[in-house]
Amino acid sequence: MKHPEPVEVSGKDRTPSWQPLNDFATQKQKDSGLKAWIAVVEGCIRAIERTAWQGRGLADQAITACKAFGRGAQAVNEEMQLLADEARRWPMRLKRLTVTGWMLTRVVASYRLWGTRSAFLPASMRDSALQALHQRNARRFCETSLEQGGAFLKIGQLLSSRPDLLPQAWIDELAVLQDQASPLPYETVRQVLEEEFGKPVEQLFAHFDRDPLAAASIGQVHRARLLDGQEVAVKVQRPGLDELVELDMTLLKVFMDAVKSALPPMDMDTIVSEIQRTVREELDYHREARVMQQIRQQLETVEGITTPSLITGLSTRRVLTTGFVQGNKLTTVLDRLHDTHPERTSRMLGNLLNAWFAQVLHGGLFHADPHPGNIMVNEHDELVLLDFGCAQALTDDARRGYFRVLQACVVDDRQVIGDTLSQLGFRTRSGNPDTLLAFVAAILDQVRDSIINPSPQQGWPSAEQVMEQVTALLARLEHDPVEKMPGDFIMLARVFGTLGGLFLHYQPTVDIPAIMLGYLTRPLDPPRLAA
Repeated sequence: MKHPEPVEVSGKDRTPSWQPLNDFATQKQKDSGLKAWIAVVEGCIRAIERTAWQGRGLADQAITACKAFGRGAQAVNEEMQLLADEARRWPMRLKRLTVTGWMLTRVVASYRLWGTRSAFLPASMRDSALQALHQRNARRFCETSLEQGGAFLKIGQLLSSRPDLLPQAWIDELAVLQDQASPLPYETVRQVLEEEFGKPVEQLFAHFDRDPLAAASIGQVHRARLLDGQEVAVKVQRPGLDELVELDMTLLKVFMDAVKSALPPMDMDTIVSEIQRTVREELDYHREARVMQQIRQQLETVEGITTPSLITGLSTRRVLTTGFVQGNKLTTVLDRLHDTHPERTSRMLGNLLNAWFAQVLHGGLFHADPHPGNIMVNEHDELVLLDFGCAQALTDDARRGYFRVLQACVVDDRQVIGDTLSQLGFRTRSGNPDTLLAFVAAILDQVRDSIINPSPQQGWPSAEQVMEQVTALLARLEHDPVEKMPGDFIMLARVFGTLGGLFLHYQPTVDIPAIMLGYLTRPLDPPRLAA
């Protein structure tokens, strides 16, 4: 990797000059996923170079501390503390950047060499050799993501769900990141617990399993038993994440800037801001506890769904303790029941959809990460929502706006739909609402048709029909991009995109129009205080 030449600068506006490593990425490639990925990797390398360049700030801080001697002892103490804090951070930063940078450099170098190597391969071997290269590089990225954790693992998880950007070999290899992260050693977990509560673990729990039930990018969960005999789940946050996440957010921002050209035109700044906000919020387990309790209240009247109970005395900003849930992952249960008990499959998915309508339209606060790993099925066939770190609050105006869009869609009032979306903060490049209306139509037209003309034979669209619809929407986006959208919609799209994937896969018999009409025909609940 060629490092940037230093430049003479003054003041605080020190930025390095370098030539972006994008010559390979801009070549015409038959594999568009490869082209997009090269842009991503090189964007990450630029972020690493930029962050490493900021190390000059450490030297600047040392100079400032020396100058403070002329201002007295108090000034010296303050500046030396700042210097010590900065010096303490950099060994960790540099280690992280070195590991990440070496992996990314190897990935870029291998793809650069591929351009030469492929010219000497027979055509019959070229495709298989490229697939093998994709698989090796994806494994490198996956292993580094698991090792680094933090928001860098989040980036890998994001990539694993983007088959439109990456070759299939990457998607297959990175799929493991959805459910796995390298576990913390027990001694580290013990240290966090004792720092938080000021007592030995033995005085907090009658039993504490050393091996985690699950390990994620932010924290890991252990099973334990309280002194009174209650079985609990204890989520312990990885130490030192605050600073690592801020470093990784720099990578994420430049990563998204790099991949922007490979995506349909959209409000990428809002998307990135929402990702950054939600990752930072996941570091605050106090907030997660409040969200869990509020959503538990919202779902009290919704059939077939619940949340774990909070153990307040053993929960802090870095530790969250809840009642233990005995059950199985949602998709594991659905796969088993799909052919033998379709009515149970349909009931569970109907309850799932009902729960999110209740949260969005009448609660004003919703769980924003309903992937199957966050939903368990207990022995009573109840769905149990887990992990409330990623949640979204809606203002009363936003709730009423989305409510009005749904009502207008049922009666096909395009004027009201367009005006309301504009009031909510959606903007197309032209100012014309046609692209927005096409999105709403794609999502809700089938529901409206089934309300007006109910038919027992009406089924779910096929994969081919879905792809045709997506292709048409992307064409509209190219013609008239959505340049601004409200932040809460990013989370709404994530939620209903995930739920829609489950419905299309399992094809349940669920009366979605009846569920929708049940909410649209009664007044909105008064607003609740958001977490």
